[in-house]
Amino acid sequence: MQPLLQLQGIDKSFPGVKALSGAGLSVYPGRVMALVGENGAGKSTMMKVMTGIYPRDAGTITWLGNEVFFAGPKASQEAGIGIIHQELNLIPQLSIAENIFLGREFVNRFGRIQWHKMHAEADVLLKRLNLRFSSHRLVGELSIGDQQMVEIAKVLSYQSKVIVMDEPTDALTDTETASLFRVIRELKAQGCGIVYISHRMKEIFEICDDVTIFRDGQFIAERAVDSLDEDSLIEMMVGRKLEEQYPRLDKAPGEVRLKVDHLTGPGVNDVSFTLRKGEILGVAGLMGAGRTELMKVLYGALPRISGTVYLDGKDVTTRTPEEGLQNGIVYISEDRKRDGLVLGMSVKENMSLTALDYFSHGGGRLKHAEEQLAVGDFIKLFNVKTPSMDQPIGLLSGGNQQKVAIARGLMTRPKVLILDEPTRGVDVGAKKEIYQLINQFKEEGLSIILVSSEMPEVLGMSDRVLVMHEGRLSGDFPIEDATQEVLMAAAVGKQHSVEQP
Repeated sequence: MQPLLQLQGIDKSFPGVKALSGAGLSVYPGRVMALVGENGAGKSTMMKVMTGIYPRDAGTITWLGNEVFFAGPKASQEAGIGIIHQELNLIPQLSIAENIFLGREFVNRFGRIQWHKMHAEADVLLKRLNLRFSSHRLVGELSIGDQQMVEIAKVLSYQSKVIVMDEPTDALTDTETASLFRVIRELKAQGCGIVYISHRMKEIFEICDDVTIFRDGQFIAERAVDSLDEDSLIEMMVGRKLEEQYPRLDKAPGEVRLKVDHLTGPGVNDVSFTLRKGEILGVAGLMGAGRTELMKVLYGALPRISGTVYLDGKDVTTRTPEEGLQNGIVYISEDRKRDGLVLGMSVKENMSLTALDYFSHGGGRLKHAEEQLAVGDFIKLFNVKTPSMDQPIGLLSGGNQQKVAIARGLMTRPKVLILDEPTRGVDVGAKKEIYQLINQFKEEGLSIILVSSEMPEVLGMSDRVLVMHEGRLSGDFPIEDATQEVLMAAAVGKQHSVEQP
């Protein structure tokens, strides 16, 4: 089959880094091509070369049978290549139609916007995607899933023949994901070629026809998805076998470190549980169940309305995150870009930000040598891939950013470490490294709360599992009694009696 778009032998270098070396990608009409690889494999750089954001150092781009040189993203967009970024690029205060045609409004010969024509054209695009809302609605009123559909409508307004979707389900519910997959199948039927970038193996096998694997900036292989299984795909991505995806450490926990009694706050209602030294406590539940809210109330990022928290037998108050840190409770956010990291600051500054008290003289002067030594030790321990500790953290891959976020929490020498979706947006190789670090913390007696939407992750790493439903605790299971079926039943509010040991 003749590709709509083909990139061959693509090289791209930046000072001190060769991001792409002989990389290639083909996109076929009516087929979904998965693009997979570990964080830092070169996927994002390839997309930027494809759309003209970066000029290529070597190689060819063939579009509809002709070699092309796109001068920038506008040129590739007008040619018919659309990209839907992980962070949606919409203005909430404008209508759907205004967002779709922003900068390309229909005007008459007097320069006045033809509102009726613009909304009619937008409604045609929405209908093509089987969306039943009006283009007059404000984008800010829509769910994240529906906003993503508006992004697809915007791409289609350019008569796009190739559509790139970068981690499209990252913030979607299961229902919204199912709707997105229905739209992708309809776009395939209309002859569009889709590039689907995702770390979620299940989705690749469900929605994609072909897969291209990148590793260390190089093209490794192109395969039909139905010729692979998950293990063989992961092995090609990381260049080695992952013998055990979830390397849980079997070690009996110690005495009770944290005791939570009848905790209530925004989105949290009367929750009680305990956490022991050297224990990994998984927290499961559906989206909106109150998992993150519970962690934020515990840490002090949300107000505690009632209830008590005991740490090593002592009643502690956490009205602010500062008080949480002072009491030895650290929270690593699920949204590292919004809550966890300062992307314009360096690796060193991000890592030591919450631990500056440990590196301060009287009068607030920093002990720079001690700070650098500690940061260097954590970079080595966590195997953070960075040219230097002065590198802006925004230039690191997602997995390395997550390692820095966890290291920052550990620099404060906590007693309780809360990890909220610690492997979201992280490739399979970096996941394994994070799991091994979690086991190391457990071995050293740290008490860990692992919040995750990935049921296999919760079951694979935890010693005990709590399940949340509508802000309440709906289950507390020792790992021997926890199965996907039992946890899901508790997550939807069904009562299960489990004998506690």
